[in-house]
Amino acid sequence: MQITADMVKKLREMTGAGVMECKTALTEADGDFEKAVEVLRKRGAAVAQKKAGRLTKEGIVTSYIHFNDKIGVLLELGCETDFVARMPEFKELAYNLAKHVAAMNPKYVTREDVPEEVLEKEKEIYRAQLENSNKPAAVVEKIVQGKLEKFYEEVCLYDQKYIFDDEKTVKEVVDELIGKIRENIRVTRFVRMRVGEE
Repeated sequence: MQITADMVKKLREMTGAGVMECKTALTEADGDFEKAVEVLRKRGAAVAQKKAGRLTKEGIVTSYIHFNDKIGVLLELGCETDFVARMPEFKELAYNLAKHVAAMNPKYVTREDVPEEVLEKEKEIYRAQLENSNKPAAVVEKIVQGKLEKFYEEVCLYDQKYIFDDEKTVKEVVDELIGKIRENIRVTRFVRMRVGEE
């Protein structure tokens, strides 16, 4: 199929990806926009994987105060350069992530941040729940692993469904921006406060 400049322009407007990336994605997808978007998303994840080890010494701290003044969030979003830290897309992502934290109340940024003792306690609880189930040990362990995945989705920011697009996780949203700007980005830390909670 012939890929026209208008098609490339339309995909660029939809995704924010570069001209050549859009043209290549459209060629791969044989002109199908949905498939081209998926190709770009996969490439974004691949780029994010490559960039993951790079230091994020720049960035911003953003805040969000809920309309009722009862919940507030401070969130640090790190990047590699001050140029990216000043980009509107970067700032918007930081603010939206702060809103997400206010709404979803994660405890950790990634699953790697969950302390081992917390994981062991969760596993212990899950095993105790299945103690009298008469299931083989291997089955019990698979169930425990499944419950741990749900636990991660509840308490880890990157594993949560993004409140502004529940088709994606927060990590996928971050990875998309990494793919677009070609620089490592990561939530460094956050704190969520609610009136009356410690």
